[in-house]
Amino acid sequence: MPLAPANELTIAYEVDGNPADSPVLFIHGLGRQLIEWDPDFVDRIVLAGYSVIRMDNRDAGLSTRFEQKVALGEIRRTLERGDEVEVPYLLEDMASDAAGLLDHLGLDAAHVVGVSMGGMIGQTLALEAPERVLSLTSIMASTGSWEVGAPSAAGTRALFHAPPPDDAGAIEATLETRELLATPGTFDATAERALITAAIERSFDPAGIGRQLAAIWASGDRTDRLRALDVPTLVIHGTGDDLVGLSGGEATAQAVPGARMVAIVDMGHDLPRRHWGEILGAMLEHFVRSE
Repeated sequence: MPLAPANELTIAYEVDGNPADSPVLFIHGLGRQLIEWDPDFVDRIVLAGYSVIRMDNRDAGLSTRFEQKVALGEIRRTLERGDEVEVPYLLEDMASDAAGLLDHLGLDAAHVVGVSMGGMIGQTLALEAPERVLSLTSIMASTGSWEVGAPSAAGTRALFHAPPPDDAGAIEATLETRELLATPGTFDATAERALITAAIERSFDPAGIGRQLAAIWASGDRTDRLRALDVPTLVIHGTGDDLVGLSGGEATAQAVPGARMVAIVDMGHDLPRRHWGEILGAMLEHFVRSE
C-alpha cells in the first residue's frame, strides 16, 4: 500500500488507471476506507480516460490515527450554544491532507469527488485552494449549516450507534446500519458483509469516527464562503437520504454560483448500482465541461 507524507501525517492511497491521464481524487465518508469504493465504479471512470486516486482520510484505514478522546455530546451542546470548541482537527486539516497527497503525486490539480464527509472535505479544499480543484463533485453532503441536511430519526440512531468493540459484533452492527441507510431494494447483505469484514480486518478504530464527526461539527457553516466559490461544481443527492437530508445538497447547489444539482429519486445514503448510469453520466459530463 503506497503511503504519502502529507500535512505532517502519512496518508495511504491507491492510483487506478494510467497516471498520465487526467486525475480524479476520490474522498470517502465518515470512517470509510479507500477499499470501500466499488471497483466496478472506479473502473468505469478509468475506462472513460481518467486516473482515479483513492485515499484513506486521517483516522481511517492505514492513514495516521490520532489518540485524543472526544465527547461528542458535550461538543454538540457547546456548538449549539454558539460557543467554540477544541477538537483534534477540522475539515480544513483533512482538506490539507488531500492537497498534500496531490503534492506527493506531482499533481497541480484534480477533479475532486467527495461522498458524504468526503463531499464536505472536497468543498473545503475548493474553498481553501481552488487552484487545486479542476472540478468539484459533492455527493450526499451538506454545507455545515445546522439548518439543512438534518438526518431523519433513523439516520440519527445510525449516526450515534457505537459499534461493539469486537470484530464480529462490529461487522453485524455496521451491516445493520448500512442496510438502514441504503436505497430500498438495492441492499446486497452478502456483498456488504464481505466488504465490511475486509475493512474491519484492515483497520478498526471506532474512536477515529468520533474524531472525524467532531471535525465536521466544529468546522462550521460554509454557506457564505460557498457563495464566492469559482470552481465548476456538481451536486448529487438522493431524495431518500436518511443520514444527510436532501436539503443539504440543495443548499450546497444554491450557494455555489453555477452549480448543477442532480437529485436522484429514492436514492439513500449510498451509491447503488441501479443509479450508476445517472451518477456516472453526470460526473463524466461534468469533468468534460470543466476541462
